[in-house]
Amino acid sequence: MAIVGGAFDVKLTTQKPDNKEAETAGIARMSLDKQYHGDLEATSAGEMLSLMTEVKGSGVYVAIERVRGTLQGRAGTFALQHRGVMSRGEPQLTIVVVPDSGTEQLLGLTGSMEIKISDGKHFFQFDYDLPGTD
Repeated sequence: MAIVGGAFDVKLTTQKPDNKEAETAGIARMSLDKQYHGDLEATSAGEMLSLMTEVKGSGVYVAIERVRGTLQGRAGTFALQHRGVMSRGEPQLTIVVVPDSGTEQLLGLTGSMEIKISDGKHFFQFDYDLPGTD
């Protein structure tokens, strides 16, 4: 298991819901564009769905992003799946590598990512395993 980290920039762009029922239900859709810096030098593109409840600080989001770049010098792509739940201001976030999504030098990649936000800046810690590495 390797643990790496760095910062990332993210741009969220609101998308029009696919149907009126989703919009009426309060489901929001956004596109994600990210730039990772540090041990993971990469860009990513993805989609996110979210819903906030009528209780302040409670809601949920799910997202999938495809990451393309280098992880400690190894080139390839992989996908991340996000599941975030906020219960009255208490966050729970799980981000995992989608099984068998690694390509090129990232074949067999597994792991999970944590995100921290401090003073409006985004940081990640990525715990991963990659066959053939220490």
